[in-house]
Amino acid sequence: MERHPPDEKALVLKRLAAVREANAAAPFRVPITDSFDLHSFLPRDLAPVLAGYLEEARALGHREVRVIHGKGTGARRAQVRRLLAENAAVAEFFDAPPERGGTGATVVLLKP
Repeated sequence: MERHPPDEKALVLKRLAAVREANAAAPFRVPITDSFDLHSFLPRDLAPVLAGYLEEARALGHREVRVIHGKGTGARRAQVRRLLAENAAVAEFFDAPPERGGTGATVVLLKP
């Protein structure tokens, strides 16, 4: 393992912190497929992320998508359902069949 003098080590740590901060603030693109897993998103980010995904999926011609929110306590499922009910692009939504996630995922039918 390489050893650095104390002042150089502090500089390296400062640079690493700056890189982490820049990466955290940088937007990133999520691939738009017929399935969207929300596990890696924070609750505060859910509304814009889900709205953006649905908008892009619809623009790409998807008429049915599956949103994976997990089973857990049901809080994220409830939040997703509330957001879907408010979204004008959504025609209908319901629990996924057991082989596609059951109550841990919601199937969303998008308006043409």
